Amino acid sequence: MPPPVFRFAPSPNGYLHLGHACSALLNFDLARRSGGRFLLRIEDIDPARCRPEFEAAIYQDLAWLGISWKTPVRRQSEHFSSYRDALERLTAQGLIYPGFESRAEIARLVAGHDAAGAWPRDPDGAPLYPGAAKSLASDERARLIGQGIPYALRLDMAAASAQAGTLAWTEGGEGPNGETGTVTARPDAWGDVILARKETPTSYHLSVVIDDALQGVTDVVRGSDLFWSTSVHLLLQQLLGIPQPVYRHHRLIEDASGHKLSKSTQATALRELREQGVTPADIRSLVGLSDDSRNTTGGC
Repeated sequence: MPPPVFRFAPSPNGYLHLGHACSALLNFDLARRSGGRFLLRIEDIDPARCRPEFEAAIYQDLAWLGISWKTPVRRQSEHFSSYRDALERLTAQGLIYPGFESRAEIARLVAGHDAAGAWPRDPDGAPLYPGAAKSLASDERARLIGQGIPYALRLDMAAASAQAGTLAWTEGGEGPNGETGTVTARPDAWGDVILARKETPTSYHLSVVIDDALQGVTDVVRGSDLFWSTSVHLLLQQLLGIPQPVYRHHRLIEDASGHKLSKSTQATALRELREQGVTPADIRSLVGLSDDSRNTTGGC
């Protein structure tokens, strides 16, 4: 058996915080103890939010924590052709269609549906796609694209799920409600997810699946907030005929009010903690990994 491959894949759209430290250290420890490899991947598909100074800070913070990684580092912005190829394969299967509604138009549609009864939401709480773009004739789609109308490429979830059949994974950690062991995937709970946009030929769901396959990642260890995203990832793996890694989700690091740490809420950055005199050993203790020899299978 080849050695296992773990990865940590942050987005350079802000500075790393304790939640990132938890996941990075856990993956690094598991790779080291299993005789495997630890990879760092930079998920920088959003040019509007990703910045070079944040990427540089990622390298600095991880090195300060005592984490080393195999090089070269894969930067998603350098591999759009790989994601485009995967999209073309899904398009050839008749599973992709363009939606032309703006975010504002979608919000209005959802509001109208909500007025008649709660419109369904995905596991993250966002409303499912309410538009009717899937029913547009091919010549109408071509006309709108030819006019330069912005669009999002969506996965026809009903058709994709019917083609893939029932999917499941063996959870090595725990989901947000304690789910573990054999878990039946629920990709339909996400509706017709976006896999790319006119200006960006990929999305998180598509790029993470392709990257894990191309990099030979065998063990995906990440926060429980991404637990149900695994359903979409299994579906894409099945449709594209690529291997399914082992999945293991760990608990999230929360703030004093019980909310997960987030860049968007200005969670205290590792660089700030470092400037305050906090040590890497302190960070391990703060995320529940103070004993470097402990069994970390269950999480931080």
